[in-house]
Amino acid sequence: MTLSTIQVAQLLTTTAVVILAAHALGYLFAKLRQPAVIGEIVAGLLLGPTLLGLVAPQIKSELFPKTGLTPIALGTLGQFGLLLLMFITGGEMQLRTAERERRTVSLITTAGLILPFACGVAFVQVLDHRDFSGPSGSSITFALIVGIAVAVTSIPVISRIMLDLGLLHTTFARIVLSVAAIEDVVLYVVLAVVLSLAHRSPTDDYGLWALIGSHSTALSVAYHVIVTLVFFGFFLARGHRLFRWLLSSRANVVARRSPVAARLAWLLGAVLICIALGINPIFGALLAGVALRRGEPPYTDPEPSTMRTTDAESLSSHSNGQAWDAIRQFALAFFIPIYFFTVGLKLDLIHNFHILFFLVFLVLSCAVKAGSIWFGAKLAGQPSGRAWDLAVALNARGGPGIVLATVTFEAAIINESFFTSLVLLSVLTSQLAGFWLDRRSAALVTDAVPTMVTTTPEVPKT
Repeated sequence: MTLSTIQVAQLLTTTAVVILAAHALGYLFAKLRQPAVIGEIVAGLLLGPTLLGLVAPQIKSELFPKTGLTPIALGTLGQFGLLLLMFITGGEMQLRTAERERRTVSLITTAGLILPFACGVAFVQVLDHRDFSGPSGSSITFALIVGIAVAVTSIPVISRIMLDLGLLHTTFARIVLSVAAIEDVVLYVVLAVVLSLAHRSPTDDYGLWALIGSHSTALSVAYHVIVTLVFFGFFLARGHRLFRWLLSSRANVVARRSPVAARLAWLLGAVLICIALGINPIFGALLAGVALRRGEPPYTDPEPSTMRTTDAESLSSHSNGQAWDAIRQFALAFFIPIYFFTVGLKLDLIHNFHILFFLVFLVLSCAVKAGSIWFGAKLAGQPSGRAWDLAVALNARGGPGIVLATVTFEAAIINESFFTSLVLLSVLTSQLAGFWLDRRSAALVTDAVPTMVTTTPEVPKT
């Protein structure tokens, strides 16, 4: 298909507007010491049906038409942004913790995951799921989605907040990110099960199951659940070894020619495996990131003056770090802002926002999640002040909450009203975490954090 000059001009104009607006609002929110991702969503909100569509509908329809090349291209770029976001999120999941912090992490994770999830599932028993579910949703999928929404924590948002505040290398940050990583892996598995449980017609199936050709709903659900769990288990246990083998193989000329291309090929390969198996592609991207960072050697950054005398292993490690940083920087500059902008663009606070339900949902989610984390932290021996710091930080839902909303909405499991509530819940809890940690940053940097109660004296550092 040949594109006309007008089509190309319209697409470039819209893309430029999206990039400029997303980064401008992201910069503004960052200056206000708020997560930049919230500014990117607000940019889409302002140029969507909530504001621009209300005051200047003609301009909105010209910039963001509902049909034609522009919405298809913008949606495709947004999907690439989602895959890269999951890839980077997987790379930031540190699933191993220091020995002295494991008890603290275990207690906080157990309390902060099981209790909120159970309360979220119990909460929906007083609601009619048909008010919030899409055509593919059911009472079971609605209950699981609410449980995930209440229990989830955002690694990208909370890590970015602590990076900006100079907290990323503190014991507090290690505990927060370790808990968030474990929680998110578990909850992404549950999300995969939710997508498998969603009703499918035979024409909706794709991949290996579509080739099998069975029309049994029960067998289809069983297949997707089992294959998803096996896929998760394999990549978490063996994915890093597979990546390391592919990276070091002499036949892998791509890795020697371009480390960035080799890692992107690894990402796309994992995504294509998911598509072939009938699993949602986002899980391939997530686990590809986990395996990549676990499979690569630790990064070093040798001084330029010593580069010529540095051994080959250190140079290779430095190259790996540069490749990852290049992917991350370009994704954050282009694809990921487009994804978050399109999330805001889908929000319609005029027609698809039940404010009473949202306020109840917000208060319940924050109270249950924060209270559970505080309880787990106190069991681990944390003082009350630090327990509250952990409770507020791990209450930020950010990226995972937004991914939950967009993936289930696109799968027709939830409707627009519930989609809007999930996105706003993620935005407001992330803002609350940023606001709290900004004011507590001095204490978090200077105060020693007791990670567990022990009678064994620490070995002095040499």
